[in-house]
Amino acid sequence: MSDEKNKLYYGDNFDVLKRYVKDESVDLVYLDPFCGCGTTVQVAQRLNRRWIGIDITHLAIGLIKKRLSDAFGPEIKATYDVIGEPTDYEGAAALAAEDKYQFQWWALGQVGARPADPKKGADRGIDGRLYFHDDDSGQSRQIIFSVKAGGVSVPQVRDLVGVLDREKAQIGIFLCFEPPTKPMLKEAAEAGFYKSTDGTVYPKLQILTIQQVLDGKQPEYPLHRRDATFKKAPRSRPAAALNLTLPLLMED
Repeated sequence: MSDEKNKLYYGDNFDVLKRYVKDESVDLVYLDPFCGCGTTVQVAQRLNRRWIGIDITHLAIGLIKKRLSDAFGPEIKATYDVIGEPTDYEGAAALAAEDKYQFQWWALGQVGARPADPKKGADRGIDGRLYFHDDDSGQSRQIIFSVKAGGVSVPQVRDLVGVLDREKAQIGIFLCFEPPTKPMLKEAAEAGFYKSTDGTVYPKLQILTIQQVLDGKQPEYPLHRRDATFKKAPRSRPAAALNLTLPLLMED
């Protein structure tokens, strides 16, 4: 296979993909049944084409949603639908019961975090990470996530405090199904605060429930610089579209 074809399948080469998404006279729907990191989806959107992307993992879907938002702005979310991911508490509970790893990837995607390791195995108390910058040094700060699909307890919160100290992380997020108990909230409060370079302060250990996330609540951390969790997709400015809305599908 030529280098050019390798770029088509393994790279993010827009110029190569544009050759396959270029005929404006034909109203086609571009289908990528293994959309992975979403290059075809982004190119089709950039060239004002309708598209359908399919992938079997919530990890991939979360990456594609992040990529589209980076490239086209947060308003792009209103132009497509995601079929097959939880939209309510019952759906999230069903996913957790079916596959805890898919649930973790979905939950982390809802808060903009990256899974610590996509492979199944020991995680040393870390399910996900989110990086941010809050000064001009270029040094990344990190938020560590612990995702709990089952019962919760004070020792789990205490363990996360220990992980923050070991990893020298600035903030920890305990993401869980069940509402935290008062002793859990007390333990989290005793972890103290992270003070950013602009003087704002944020709880060092935050407890979020799945229901709160579904209702729109997000982790609190400095946003006056930038999120550095994922490599940014190139900013795109597609031509105006009448309607590009088609489902972004997930296989069962």
